[in-house]
Amino acid sequence: MRWNIKPEPNSKKVARLAKEINVDITIAKLLVIRGIETYNEAKTFFRPSLKDLHNPFLMQDMDAAVNRIEKAIGNNEKILIFGDYDVDGTTAVSLVYTFLKTYYKNVDSYIPDRYKEGYGVSYQGIDFANENGIGLIIALDCGIKAVDKVDYATKKNIDFIICDHHLPGAILPKAAAILNPKREDCNYPYDELCGCGIGFKLIQAIGKKQNLKTEHFVPYLDLVATAIAADIVPVTGENRTLSFFGMQVINQSPRIGIKALINQAKRPILNITDVVFTIAPRINAAGRMKSGLHAVELLTETDLDKAKQIASTIEKYNLDRKDLDKKITLEALQKIKEDKEEDNFTTVVFKEDWHKGVIGIVASRLIENYYRPTLVFTKSGNFLAASARSVRGFDVYKALESCSKFIEQFGGHKYAAGLTLKPENYQKFKNKFEEIVKKTIPKELLTPEIRIDSTVFLSDLTPKFNRIIKQFGPFGPQNMKPVFLSASLRDNGFGKTVGKSGDHLKLNIITGSDNKTYNAIGFGLGKKQDIINNGKSFDAVYTIEENHWNGITSLQLNLKDIRNE
Repeated sequence: MRWNIKPEPNSKKVARLAKEINVDITIAKLLVIRGIETYNEAKTFFRPSLKDLHNPFLMQDMDAAVNRIEKAIGNNEKILIFGDYDVDGTTAVSLVYTFLKTYYKNVDSYIPDRYKEGYGVSYQGIDFANENGIGLIIALDCGIKAVDKVDYATKKNIDFIICDHHLPGAILPKAAAILNPKREDCNYPYDELCGCGIGFKLIQAIGKKQNLKTEHFVPYLDLVATAIAADIVPVTGENRTLSFFGMQVINQSPRIGIKALINQAKRPILNITDVVFTIAPRINAAGRMKSGLHAVELLTETDLDKAKQIASTIEKYNLDRKDLDKKITLEALQKIKEDKEEDNFTTVVFKEDWHKGVIGIVASRLIENYYRPTLVFTKSGNFLAASARSVRGFDVYKALESCSKFIEQFGGHKYAAGLTLKPENYQKFKNKFEEIVKKTIPKELLTPEIRIDSTVFLSDLTPKFNRIIKQFGPFGPQNMKPVFLSASLRDNGFGKTVGKSGDHLKLNIITGSDNKTYNAIGFGLGKKQDIINNGKSFDAVYTIEENHWNGITSLQLNLKDIRNE
């Protein structure tokens, strides 16, 4: 594990900000590291406002999109809301579908079958639209590369509005409108929205023309916050505002479907991390194991009893998904050993009967064992399909571009992608991918990194300090929970391993002449118990959190790593 302390920010900027907003130097330093240098920037950061949301009509083609929807409604055309089968896609479909349904009844939804249709816009979906007399398809979280499919739809007199956040190709589809801040000709101020976020901007624009205030759209933000959390997009700028208010909706008045999922999980949703590990996997499980339509049915349901029934079914899918991804991960690890590929620069594994719905999760699991760019393949019709995952700092999408002559189609972004190829090209692709990564990846990126915000003394960790740190949330990429380093620590002698297999380390830490004991938990650090034995001094990297037990709240260090001084 690499410990990497972030560069010290400009000391004058830190001192000036500390004075302007009346915080200590450590807090000011954490803010400047995040690009917050003035009183007004700090005010926007700590007190998000709906006024911070950008005018949706700043997005290229937004006028055209709204006009086409208004034309469809005026002509009583059928509209099909089409989206990907993951969390971002199903929440986006649920959001736009629910909004349009409030005043226009001729709307239907469609989620492609992961196994029969694959990712994104499908010919089957267009045929469905044609057979049902649909004149307009709104594609969410997909479509930016569907050039041939949009042409196919045009021949059937079906228009497309594409709302996507994935990287565009060299040629854009000939759609009625394409909403994507990553378009080169789009000057929208923020280009890190997820698919559901772009869907939100669309309904915000429609509402703006109807003179609806921004507050009218707050109830939809539970869906947007869930998508932001699940799709691992930066929690900065507009995403942070959307997720801030979305988390309030989730905690205070979530839609019936999300309420049913929270009840099913039997745990409260307190922050965005809880969404990632509680709500998102269950929504995803529907599309992974059966059909993403189940997720849309749940997220658009208004009857609690019906929602509970759907949530119960989805819970079974989630349990099946857990069993499957454990089984396939073990098989993949065995395969890496059998093929003597432990020392490769990449992991590329294939078995034709692996379940397509969980290969993305398996790829992430394999990175926990072999920290390197990873692809997991399975059979999909006449092709092989893969999910790709990367390590911090390495652009797997660019690496795949370099292997494109062996690939039929691929899409995604820097850290996650999907692709298909012909079976006869698998070994050629595997060799080329290994060659490209070996040639381009800096060696240090093959070792997991902990990025440390600041060195602090444990005595700095006061309740007031924690209250301010909590206001840095919602946390996520580019606004992660601050990570601290403290040196010369000791266990008070009661440190022990916990968990069924002793995988975790529970400590009571003391430092110097300080009489106070600081509770700490290190998940997965059980093997490092010898570092803290016999009063040995050690350094620790950690985040701070609140531990709630028997009605008492106390600060706890969540250890990321420890090492001898």
